Amino acid sequence: MTVRVLIVDDDVLVRAGLRMMIETQDDLEVVGEAGDGNAAIELAGSLEPDVVLMDIRMPGMDGLEATRRIVGELATDADEPDGTRVLVLTTFELDEYVYDAVRAGASGFLLKRTPPEDLLAGIRVVAGGDALLAPSVTRRLMREFSRATADGPTPTDVSNRELDRLTDREREVLVLIAQGLSNKEIAAELIVGESTVKTHVKRILMKLALRDRVHAVVYAYETGLLEPGG
Repeated sequence: MTVRVLIVDDDVLVRAGLRMMIETQDDLEVVGEAGDGNAAIELAGSLEPDVVLMDIRMPGMDGLEATRRIVGELATDADEPDGTRVLVLTTFELDEYVYDAVRAGASGFLLKRTPPEDLLAGIRVVAGGDALLAPSVTRRLMREFSRATADGPTPTDVSNRELDRLTDREREVLVLIAQGLSNKEIAAELIVGESTVKTHVKRILMKLALRDRVHAVVYAYETGLLEPGG
């Protein structure tokens, strides 16, 4: 099955380079290009790509607002594998918009200097419904969580009731996801098979109506299930 990609970047040369790279792959197809957030929203609605490669800093509407609108308008339920997902390409791992973009619904982050093979693999990962975070971006994200949750609102009764839908093991898996562990690492930690972990992750996302692992990290911190440094 071919993965349909929409490239969004205000730099024409960057878009051309990404297109050339993607179109060397038999299973990837560039269906459109946009130079700003407004054009991205319009094309995402008409073309319905599987993955939007999104730049954040653009004139006019930036990639943050465009991500929020695309995910809000085109995202499907958590248990559905299909739907447009956003993979953000950042210039710097310390981009101050990373935390806000996660909250807006981005499913992954990669640096623009990421090797081509890793970028292509990242598109496939996000298209498949998984989340993707470069290690340096993850560290930045966790620091932002620490700041935001320190002064943020306390968990509500609603969030507590939502967590009650999870079994004890599913809560345990959710905490490990929020700590940045992969399925393989979670399996080793809990001494279970990786397929069992994948089943737990799928059920967690479905029960809590979460988009992906990135959204699960946000949820774990915002509900107080995991505290910064915990």
